[in-house]
This record gives sequence, structure tokens and C-alpha cells, in this order.
Amino acid sequence: KKQKMLSSRKSAHYIACSMSNLQFHKTFSGEGLLCPTEEETQRAGIELAGQLQKRAIISLEGPMGAGKTCFVKGLAKGLGCNPNDVSSPTFTLIHEYNGGRLPLVHMDLYRLKSAEELEPLGLYDYLSEPLVAAIEWGGMFTDELPADTLRLEFSIEGNGRRIRISA
Repeated sequence: KKQKMLSSRKSAHYIACSMSNLQFHKTFSGEGLLCPTEEETQRAGIELAGQLQKRAIISLEGPMGAGKTCFVKGLAKGLGCNPNDVSSPTFTLIHEYNGGRLPLVHMDLYRLKSAEELEPLGLYDYLSEPLVAAIEWGGMFTDELPADTLRLEFSIEGNGRRIRISA
């Protein structure tokens, strides 16, 4: 039986502060963090990974080429997984990375057409596990994600990328 994870949306401020790290909130809220290089985008992922102590669901939202997979490489490195193993799960839909202090699951929902496709994919099972789930295009299925999902919005600015907390 499909178990929906619906509850009221929390503000970006509450989500960030619930991670008990005001530096993270300062870095990613408001104007966000401008990452002029891929290395800086990965460093942002490393910074976030350093703040994660337990299960975390992160929705990565923004256009193609905005740095979402690059950010996940940083998450992997920050969690102790091999960042060289990280690639876009556009066609496989899910990649699992183990060996770090928390398992990392990298999903891409871009090719899915409806919420009915999420259960066979195993989304709800993953979301109930003690792991870090980085979900590209999670904004397509906002109502299916837990209320405490951290939503990061990626945008392209010149040659760089900007990452913001999205409410």
C-alpha cells in the first residue's frame, strides 16, 4: 500500500535551523551562494554534507546544466563516498553510493511523468531509510516528498551557479 508522506510545508528558515547550523542558513538563504567554478559547487556540497548527522532528503531544483550533479559529487565527498563514482542518474534514475558515514542515494525524477511511477522506483522505501537522498528534479513531485525536505534551487549566472534555499 502506497504510503504518502504529506504534511504541511515548513519554511526554509525552519528547515535550515532544524539542522542546527546557522552558518548553513547564512550561506544558502537570501541571495544564496554564488559558485563561480565546479570546484566551488562541489565545495558547497561538501559544506552541506558536513552538517548532516542523520537522514536527510534534499531536493535539487533548477534547469539542466545548473550544477546539481556537480553538487552531489561534493555531497559524496563530504560524506566519505568516492566523488569520482558520482554521475547523473538521468537514465538509470537511481545511483547508490556507500562507504561513507551515511549512505548516499542520488535520484533523478526528470523522466517520470506521474507520481504513480514513484512507488515502483522505490522512492518511499528510500525515504524511510537512514541515508542522504539527493533528488534531482524533486520539485516535480513536491507533494510526494516529506515536509522536512531541504529544497535547494540552482540557477545559472554567467559562467557560475547560484544555490539558494527554496521555501
